[in-house]
Amino acid sequence: MDLHHRWQQTWQERLAAVSNETDLLPVLARATFELGFDYCALGMRLPLPLSNPQTVMLGNYAPAWRERYASEQYLNIDPTVAHAAVSTKALLWSDEVFANTAALWGDVRDHGLRVGWAQPVHDLRGIASLLTLARSYEAVSPHEMGDKALQVAWLAQATHETLAGMLRSRPDSAAATKLTEREVEVLRWAGDGKTAAETAYIVGITERTVNFHIDNAVRKLGAANKTAGVLKAALLRLI
Repeated sequence: MDLHHRWQQTWQERLAAVSNETDLLPVLARATFELGFDYCALGMRLPLPLSNPQTVMLGNYAPAWRERYASEQYLNIDPTVAHAAVSTKALLWSDEVFANTAALWGDVRDHGLRVGWAQPVHDLRGIASLLTLARSYEAVSPHEMGDKALQVAWLAQATHETLAGMLRSRPDSAAATKLTEREVEVLRWAGDGKTAAETAYIVGITERTVNFHIDNAVRKLGAANKTAGVLKAALLRLI
């Protein structure tokens, strides 16, 4: 087994032993340190609710910087976050990346953060995350990026799955919603634009039964109506 695979196995075992978000951060911070960075941040954006998607953030940045980032609402203009919304390609901090957010870039450096490596992850459940490793010295060279790219990408994916699993296991998580096979079936037909009467004919049940299953599914999903229920079920990859 080569060094990369031994490193990966070690951190896979440590992540598997983590049971909550509080314990995840020190494990991530230690892995970050081994990769040559002093600071880390893991942000995760859930697909729901649509009007205000839930965002979860973990990190070991200094409290002064975390407070500044929150008070200035930098999350809304951070170009690395915007990049992560549409790409899974690694991104290094640079003057060019922050060209349109000079105030943010100045604040980053004023707080002693000069070098950053951002690695986005997207999954099939519609969840996106961004792992950022940062330090105050020594720019990432092409050699270092080539040497550590697989480890950073793996760490981003592994921590994404770990945190997403924790969030899904919460009792109030939308991802914990369970639909019956019939509820899934009628929602799929509704998503294709079929009326209850048309669905009843296709499936071979009564229109009243179709509506019964749709109402149950909408209730389980906490949706306001059938349209919202279909959309929510689709975003949660339930249909």
